[in-house]
Amino acid sequence: MRRFSPWFLLMLLGPSVCAQVPDNAEMSTLKNTSVKVGIDLNRGGAIVFLSRNGGDNLINNFDLGRQVQLSFFSGPSPYSTKGQSPAKHWEHIGWNPIQAGDDYGNASEVLAHRNDGKTIYVKTKPLHWPLNNVPAHCTYESWLRLDKTAVVVRARLNNNRTDDSKYPARLQELPAVYANAGFSRVVSYTGSRPFENADVTEIPKSKGKHPWSFWQGTECWSALLDHNDFGLGLVTPCRMYFTGGFAGTPARGDTHANSTGYLSSQRFETLDHNITYNFRYELVPGTLEEIRTRAAMHRQEELPAWIFREDRQGWHCVNTKDNGWPISDSLDVNLDAEDPQILSPFTFWNAKNAPTVTIDCAWKTDSRSAVLYWQRHGATTIAPNDFVRFPIKSDGRFHRYEIKLSESARYRGAMIRLRFDPGEQGGAGDFVRIRSVRF
Repeated sequence: MRRFSPWFLLMLLGPSVCAQVPDNAEMSTLKNTSVKVGIDLNRGGAIVFLSRNGGDNLINNFDLGRQVQLSFFSGPSPYSTKGQSPAKHWEHIGWNPIQAGDDYGNASEVLAHRNDGKTIYVKTKPLHWPLNNVPAHCTYESWLRLDKTAVVVRARLNNNRTDDSKYPARLQELPAVYANAGFSRVVSYTGSRPFENADVTEIPKSKGKHPWSFWQGTECWSALLDHNDFGLGLVTPCRMYFTGGFAGTPARGDTHANSTGYLSSQRFETLDHNITYNFRYELVPGTLEEIRTRAAMHRQEELPAWIFREDRQGWHCVNTKDNGWPISDSLDVNLDAEDPQILSPFTFWNAKNAPTVTIDCAWKTDSRSAVLYWQRHGATTIAPNDFVRFPIKSDGRFHRYEIKLSESARYRGAMIRLRFDPGEQGGAGDFVRIRSVRF
């Protein structure tokens, strides 16, 4: 993960005392009988403090790349501006404003702040992480409130980039969460029986070049825990793809210690130069049982359905592009490319409960058929034979297509994703416009 320079994992850290807040903090806090949360107005309004029942601060503040904070990614990679270019080990992250500040120790500016004792509002001008004191052409907004043992957060990116290029979708940190060294166990539920009280999974350490692991948390939560099953839970309603891990030496370190646990809810999102992007999440300091119970409150009883009235609903394009922001009434995708694909966000459903998909869309193309793929739970990719083909009408008018997935003997069990291939190859001016995809 980008917050660690290459030599970090080689460091050996000694013990330290448990400090409570970062140095020179200007705190704005909310507190009830169970939880206290604090943002730092000297660090872009990032969350720097979270405790349960007056206990220790759970949040890591080693540098301005930690905390609990907003962080977004787009092109180009590498990203250079104002005569500055990133160091070699940061070139891959591209355009990356973060809420707290940059790798040089410069803090992001807070533009506005309100705290009425019930809700904290903060607006931030973020800095580009790998550059030296370079503000991004965007702002971040956050609204925080307490609900029993949870910190409920609504967040927004307001883009105003001068570069109007259409860059591919990137995995976003929604949000980035860093906890102290005492919480070294990464735990989630990854099975095919969500919300049935089945056993949780302890996520193993990554064995690849990337320092963090990736997993499907099918109950839409993950946690960083100590050996008594207490720690920090991240609850992300309707988002079940996570990354995270632990780096350094497990110990009861203070908020400034380098060793840390990391979590992020992830989703591929296209960040247009002028987009307004909203998401929400909850932080739950508590026991594993409390974290899991909180997540169950947001359980989605309905089958997945995506209606493209005003945003992409988490879908993104591969090998092609849509018409960009704003989205109004339909997702309009260009088909003047080879092998265009449109992918859903990760979600969860059982095939037996969702035999048919209904797609409301319009085509202009020479293709006479389209393909709908599905990705099975537990699979890292979509199997090449897991699809159905269906005929289409290419008259530029909206039609409703009912695709009977259950007619395929391969459509069985738990599923996590759809891929819509609207045509093999199109010409100039060809398109598909999608109003909705529903089970």
